[in-house]
Amino acid sequence: MALRGQLAPNHVPVNQFTLTVTGTGGGTFFFTELSGIETELQSIDLPDRTKASGGNLLPQEFTGKTPLHHAATRAAMESWFKEGQCPVTAGYKKSATLIHKAIDGTVQGKYTISGMWIMKRKLPDLDTTNDGEMAVIEWSFSSDAVTELIAKATTT
Repeated sequence: MALRGQLAPNHVPVNQFTLTVTGTGGGTFFFTELSGIETELQSIDLPDRTKASGGNLLPQEFTGKTPLHHAATRAAMESWFKEGQCPVTAGYKKSATLIHKAIDGTVQGKYTISGMWIMKRKLPDLDTTNDGEMAVIEWSFSSDAVTELIAKATTT
């Protein structure tokens, strides 16, 4: 299928994003990977075997990977992870801003993530026969809401 002439110029590459978390001491973390964040409406099964909207959004779950050798990021993430452990700290849920940038550097998407917290930490798989790939820590997050802040291109 040919896409020439159908796609607008100045696309948004999947490697041009930042995730800034408020209140962690780490600020903008360098994530090597961030999974897509799905926002889903609660649904209700009706007697006629169809579905209807329940009206409420379900919490979002997504993952992010940070390099193991980034010590400051690792320390900030570990501290945040401990805030959600017993005894749970009142401020364990944080706010974050996700920014997508286009090829020319303009902001093409900006989202606020509220009620974000770390549910799980996965240390890297280890293998002595590996050729030396970078070790990453995978963090699993939950959030209460993801809201689009801008829908048109802006500069930073």
